[in-house]
Amino acid sequence: MSDPDEDEDEGPPGLPPGTPFYMTPAGAAALREEIRRLWEDERPKVVEVVSWAASLGDRSENADYQYGKRRLRQIDGRVRFLRKRLDRVQVVDPAAQARRDQVFFGATVTYARLSDDAEVTIRIVGVDEADADRGDVSWVAPVARALLGAKLGDVRKIRLPGGVEEIEVVAIAYPPG
Repeated sequence: MSDPDEDEDEGPPGLPPGTPFYMTPAGAAALREEIRRLWEDERPKVVEVVSWAASLGDRSENADYQYGKRRLRQIDGRVRFLRKRLDRVQVVDPAAQARRDQVFFGATVTYARLSDDAEVTIRIVGVDEADADRGDVSWVAPVARALLGAKLGDVRKIRLPGGVEEIEVVAIAYPPG
């Protein structure tokens, strides 16, 4: 029987196994903080509850014990997953990007949809950092893949479920370096 954690860590979705997990320094720091919080803050509290519940006797009908054991398994599984992920992460600091005239990982890009001239600004980040509400788009997302390597004024095509859309790069920015 295979370990489900291993299956989940084959690589970013849509790319071959072994493809690196690129992240910004902030994204990698967030993963390390999540591990610390789970391992040092949450897990000891759950262990304390499980120990207390176990001391009460019959564990088969003890909800605190059952829930606590299940939560410990969840915490341990998540920590294992995050540690494996961090082992494979390649941290890319967008502030260190030398070629700022072209779209690379970590760039903040404003593009115009040629169909309606609407402008959209996104930041290209790692798979685990993507957050549509903040405009953070995974580097493996179709729009990011279309924009990677583009320069100011370039027009790129994106394949969407509704068809192909053309976008034009109108601004490229990186954090100060």
